[in-house]
Amino acid sequence: MAEPVSSIPNLGPASEAAFARAGIHSAEEIRSLGADESYRRLLLAGSQPHFIGYYVLVMGLQGRPWNDCKADEKKVLRKRFDAIKESLIGTKEKGRSDLEAALQFFGVVERR
Repeated sequence: MAEPVSSIPNLGPASEAAFARAGIHSAEEIRSLGADESYRRLLLAGSQPHFIGYYVLVMGLQGRPWNDCKADEKKVLRKRFDAIKESLIGTKEKGRSDLEAALQFFGVVERR
């Protein structure tokens, strides 16, 4: 049986639900994809970018507590996070506002 996403340190039920919306249903899938691709898929599925959420994932995949990320390492991860966001410019559906994407993320409006 597959390990749940929440078996990765620092990830809980909210992360599990967000990854499920992105089509990722197990810890093994996240480990196989890696932090950057897993996070990119979250964003493509409508999650809003959030740096802390990204480095929480990175730390969890390394088996480290989320607050273990410090100064220089955080700077490196910030560059990776920004690169992930930049790679997605222009991928939003036409006509979908940021507000609509956020409402969809919280289940207030239906997915297109």
